[in-house]
Amino acid sequence: MKSLSALFFFILSVSIHAQSVNGIVNDGSGKSLSEVLIRDLTSKTHAHTDANGKFTLEGVEVNDSLLITKKGFSPQKIKLASFDFLTISINEKPFLLEEVKISNNLKYLNTISKIDFEIQPISNSQDLLRKVPGLFIGQHAGGGKAEQIFLRGFDCDHGTDINITVDGMPVNMVSHAHGQGYSDLHFVIPETVDNIDFDKGAYFVDKGDFTTAGYVGFNTKNALQNSSISFEGGQFDTFRTVAMFNLLNKENQSAYFAGEYMMTDGYFDAPQNFNRINLFGKYNAKMENGDRLALSVSHFKSQWDASGQIPDRAVNDGTISHYGAIDSNEGGNTDRTNFNLQYDAKIDENTHIKSSAYLSKYDFELYSNFTFFLNDPVNGDQIKQKENRTIVGFQSEYDQKLNHNWRFKFGAGLRNDHNKDVELSHTLNRKTVLEYLSLGTVNQTNLFSYSSLDFTAGKWLVNGGLRLDYFKFGYEDQLSATYTNQTQTKAIVSPKLNFLYTQNDKLNYFLKLGKGFHSNDTRVVVAQKGEKILPETYGADLGINWKPFPRMIVNSAVWYLYLAQEFVYVGDEAVVEPSGKTERKGFDFGFRYQLTNWLFWNTDYTYTHARAIDEPKGNDYLPLAPKNTLMNGISVKDLKGFSGSLRTRFLGDRPANEDNSVVAKGYCITDFSVNYQIRKVSIGVNIDNIFNTKWKETQFLTESRLANETDPVEEIHFTAGTPFNARLILKYTW
Repeated sequence: MKSLSALFFFILSVSIHAQSVNGIVNDGSGKSLSEVLIRDLTSKTHAHTDANGKFTLEGVEVNDSLLITKKGFSPQKIKLASFDFLTISINEKPFLLEEVKISNNLKYLNTISKIDFEIQPISNSQDLLRKVPGLFIGQHAGGGKAEQIFLRGFDCDHGTDINITVDGMPVNMVSHAHGQGYSDLHFVIPETVDNIDFDKGAYFVDKGDFTTAGYVGFNTKNALQNSSISFEGGQFDTFRTVAMFNLLNKENQSAYFAGEYMMTDGYFDAPQNFNRINLFGKYNAKMENGDRLALSVSHFKSQWDASGQIPDRAVNDGTISHYGAIDSNEGGNTDRTNFNLQYDAKIDENTHIKSSAYLSKYDFELYSNFTFFLNDPVNGDQIKQKENRTIVGFQSEYDQKLNHNWRFKFGAGLRNDHNKDVELSHTLNRKTVLEYLSLGTVNQTNLFSYSSLDFTAGKWLVNGGLRLDYFKFGYEDQLSATYTNQTQTKAIVSPKLNFLYTQNDKLNYFLKLGKGFHSNDTRVVVAQKGEKILPETYGADLGINWKPFPRMIVNSAVWYLYLAQEFVYVGDEAVVEPSGKTERKGFDFGFRYQLTNWLFWNTDYTYTHARAIDEPKGNDYLPLAPKNTLMNGISVKDLKGFSGSLRTRFLGDRPANEDNSVVAKGYCITDFSVNYQIRKVSIGVNIDNIFNTKWKETQFLTESRLANETDPVEEIHFTAGTPFNARLILKYTW
């Protein structure tokens, strides 16, 4: 009885004295921080901050010692003086790779992304895409056209086989005037990007159309720590300025505005007369109940002239230089206005609903000449591609942690593209339309839903999911003598199954299996009467993430990808071409090493074997599919005010045709950047191609005819890569 009485009085004493305390954790600028660990060193209880930086710590007493920790921030210990609401501030500390843990996260490349984003500078929108290990880009229209993308043995054109989003809003354009999946990322101001979510393959149910080689999701900052303005000037009459204004930064609200203007004549013989303006504003609010609202508005406008792709023979015989042009009337203009709303609702501690809705208005006009005088010996072969598009869509995801072992997700959404007056025409000097080759209105709708279930048991994580996509394609042919509105519908089911075994915080293994797809152009769909128009892929990844030493991370994978029969709409010719079954297999290797507190080394190598399945051996090469790629960099961060990097990218020789008798030559280019911070002022220098290598950034095997030729010639046509290009950057922050 005495022992029971003592136990009763002990429990009563604890219940009288032990209480809970509420609080919020911010960084040095007042921005709230999520996923902060608060531990009571006395009672051994702990809590984490939510998305709004708030926490509730149970079972504490006055004079208890609390330890506040978060990766990337200096730990702080405080003594609890009362049960009043706590406001705690912790400061960032130098990045240490030894603090990065190998976790049970299927999206392992996000860990690599955070490291690269932390230590490597981003100086332009091209650098954003180059953050994806193994992804290469090429520009072939003066800087205004979307980049050509290469990933995992895919010549993704301008985005056909890679899904790209910004704050959940799609960048890929379906049934685009220039090509399926066209992804122009130039409306993003690089300085506004907070993090990058990416992975390779089609293994995640929330990623749908175009997710074959992989996906990239850019997320913009919710708040600015400071306001800033920068000026950049350099060779080739290049000028760029970026202004970022912190309009509001309170405990539960933030707002900022960013603007960018850029102009350059480029390094080509014919001035590019390029200019671009970007405007971006974002408002973020945190509700008392834990909900979060974000609203962003942006506007982008760009125009340019271009030298296009030039034939080897014209350079070799001295007709034009390596940076010359056959038709200097190429170029174009484009603009895009976006409204994006994101709302995250907190139902309870284990249940959230994440929603987004967007509206985009997009205009595009491009003038190109790939064949010169092949089809029209008198006027030339210049073409115009034009469209006027409106995109609306939304997506919601229900996420519930059922218990310690199970987590369930269900999502659904819609996207509609109304693309008015999609035009391909034969033109003269950008002024006169000689012939309409294609003209019509596209209306395409994608309805989708998905669900996934995570099961965690000990060191194992098993993720299974199923995605359903339904498409309605509509095309009104305006060149038809009578009104015709052709429609087709199609659905596709995409299962996923992933396994992750985390041995400890230094090593895990993964196996990913999944089916993906990309939609075909609506004009293909109606021409093929809905047959074979959602070509599917089947893929598998087997790999590891490993920390052999505290300051080293190695990630590698062997993978396989099968792509089914498809029909491709060639936007430059208004024809439908069949493309057979293909397979790609390869090896990815990534390496991150922190040599000192301020010196970092990163390497990414990929090998790909890409072949057509139904073609005879020796005639089964996939044109322009990369075989060997390597990216290597040394970066300095915060060395007595200095930061910078030396980065090299290598793209090996690759076949330019099916029998590999013509080769697209590879290149090896090194870029350099350095920056020095003096209180509120920083001065920097960026140099592209420091060794002034003469290289071909994009290459195509094309049949063309010059004005003085009687017969056409098929050979490599290319766009020259940048020569040595230096720019000075001044930035003031307040």
